Amino acid sequence: MAQIDVRGARLLLMDGQGLLADPGVNATAGAVYKVIEQMGFVQLDTISVAERAHHHILLTRFDGYRPAMLERLHHVDRRLFEHMTHDASLIPTVFFPHWRARFERSMTSEWWKQKLGEAHASVIAAVRERIEKQGPVRSRDFEVEVSRKSGGWWDWAPHKTALEYLWRTGVVAVAERDQFQKVYDLTERVYPAVHGLARPSDEEHVEWACRTAMERLGVATAREVAQFWKAISIAEAAAWCRGAVARGELEAVEVAGAGVKVGGGPNKKARAAFAVADWRRRASRAEGKLARLEGRTRVLSPFDPVIRDRQRALAYFGFDYTFEAFVPAAKRRFGYYTLPVLEGDRFTARLDAKLHRERGELEIKGLWWEPGVKVTRARRAGLEECLVGFTKAIGGERVVMGDGEGE
Repeated sequence: MAQIDVRGARLLLMDGQGLLADPGVNATAGAVYKVIEQMGFVQLDTISVAERAHHHILLTRFDGYRPAMLERLHHVDRRLFEHMTHDASLIPTVFFPHWRARFERSMTSEWWKQKLGEAHASVIAAVRERIEKQGPVRSRDFEVEVSRKSGGWWDWAPHKTALEYLWRTGVVAVAERDQFQKVYDLTERVYPAVHGLARPSDEEHVEWACRTAMERLGVATAREVAQFWKAISIAEAAAWCRGAVARGELEAVEVAGAGVKVGGGPNKKARAAFAVADWRRRASRAEGKLARLEGRTRVLSPFDPVIRDRQRALAYFGFDYTFEAFVPAAKRRFGYYTLPVLEGDRFTARLDAKLHRERGELEIKGLWWEPGVKVTRARRAGLEECLVGFTKAIGGERVVMGDGEGE
């Protein structure tokens, strides 16, 4: 079995996810679309402590990125549609037919009936009829009294549940976001060019899900292939990968020296995986791209695709990362919105950041250097330059450093 070192594996991942391209290239809506198609999708998230995930992910890849570029691709050009991967995401519309299988699974779910009760069919029909007759709606356009205090997602009002059902099943689409609130309309009106396209067969769907995932990951386990789109099972991905090896389209490999074990200590056991057949050429090309970046420092979103899979981030980068926004305050080690700092292909630090928009200040509430990182003057200067650029890109004017720092 061929061996690929862990550095090669992480460079293949970074290259496939657009992190080795020159961020100084001219940023246009068309260029942004190409990067999203290369990555596969860009995750959406509501948290805006520093910058919303989708914008942050893209400005990390384009110095000149602006939110209006993504909004144009989604709201005007319709080159992107919003739906689920592992989470809510903006996805190239050319992939829309492959979401029909997901729509069908949502239709057969019993959750909607349990949530809406015996009147589920009439509630859904009424909401759909209103959209058909009146056009785009937001959840807040329905005046419904909720008799109890909301406890979150599980306490949605009936109209909100119905809208979610219609969206999950592909009947309606998100036409745009209004102050990040979904605006729904019939899918046939929002995406007329793809709405009527046929559903791919199960075999075609599995083939698409696996091949496109491998193209974007370079080297991956069957679990990672299945989790990329979260559209097929691990068993289906494993069977496809074995078949692709037999056809010469993939190569079975071992990733040597893949990071550390959870809890610390070296991981001496090689990681079995699959790699694209030309992984050696791609890895060599990725080395050249990395060299041209000259160790550039970037602050990544907690939802960036290279760290979304925490196990893979630990294996390939030796970076043990937890997004602590969902961790009780008393149990956080670092902070509510801790951002990873990437220098070249190495995570060197993490910092807790908050943008105070009214003052135009990005407050760095805490900075922690990774174990084994030598904190040189040049490294600090690189991080400071990165933070100044990041602050300006997200609408701030200055960086304010707190006194919370750990070595």
